[in-house]
Amino acid sequence: MANKVLVLGEVRDGVLRNVSFEAVAAAKQIADGGEVVGVLLGDSVTQLANELITYGADRVVTVEHPHLKAYTSDGYSQAFLAVYEQEKPEGVVFGHTSLGKDLSPKLASKLKSGLISDVTEIEGSGEDAVFVRPIYSGKAFEKVKIKDGVVFVTIRPNNIKPLDKNASLTGDVASISVDVQNLRTIIKDVVRKATTGVDLSEAKVVVAGGRGVKSSEGFEPLKELANLLGGAVGASRGACDADYCDYSLQIGQTGKVVTPDLYIAAGISGAIQHLAGMSNSKVIVAINKDPEANIFKVADYGIVGDLFEVIPMLIEEFKALKVNS
Repeated sequence: MANKVLVLGEVRDGVLRNVSFEAVAAAKQIADGGEVVGVLLGDSVTQLANELITYGADRVVTVEHPHLKAYTSDGYSQAFLAVYEQEKPEGVVFGHTSLGKDLSPKLASKLKSGLISDVTEIEGSGEDAVFVRPIYSGKAFEKVKIKDGVVFVTIRPNNIKPLDKNASLTGDVASISVDVQNLRTIIKDVVRKATTGVDLSEAKVVVAGGRGVKSSEGFEPLKELANLLGGAVGASRGACDADYCDYSLQIGQTGKVVTPDLYIAAGISGAIQHLAGMSNSKVIVAINKDPEANIFKVADYGIVGDLFEVIPMLIEEFKALKVNS
């Protein structure tokens, strides 16, 4: 049994990301009755500590410093290692996000620890925990068990269900001082593209378009459908390469990996690189004019037809369902 497990709470725009709560649930399973300690790093994060506790963290340690306002691997590794040395845990859990994928190998190397990345399921608990992760672009899965050393894992968003929020839970919140210095990268300003709506990597519903969308204007009905369903819009590499949309929407082996409850693929042929980013979605609906398209092999439901006819029909049906519900 891991007596103590550290969980990095990931903060974006002053808000805890959902994967932070999923990581707490994973840590609870790994700890198996032991202590789960949340870790928050930033320049003003202490006010978020109680929210992490309401999702199951026993207590929280924060590190605040001006150099932690924006993420850098140097700054975050210094701060996290200081917490690690103080707490001396048997386990560490991160989200398998862009931050987690960058920071976890660096820390594992410094700690001379193994690392199990992109975990989608945990079987068993405590010392009997077995970690399931996809390999070969999602075509197979491997099961890994830690035999010795620190249990260090990253979990894929939207795969491990968070615990129910309990506002009555309380826990200690402590802050430690770390002199974050000698940064090789100093971030002076962050300029973001204007984006609204749901975070693609954490969306429960994703409506994705491929080359079959034909133009940037062709994405407008997909955006309308996604907004109607409270979801996010994604795209295949082909659609991004054709300049129909920004590469930040790309889903696939060289883009984002998503695992929504519902994935609607419109005009996507289903290249293996794209399937690697979405094939573990819980329900996949494919819309394509070509009945032989590869996407139908992984789809739970297939609609053979013109997406420009099918998508407006779906929009009207969902609007009618919302009115009648």
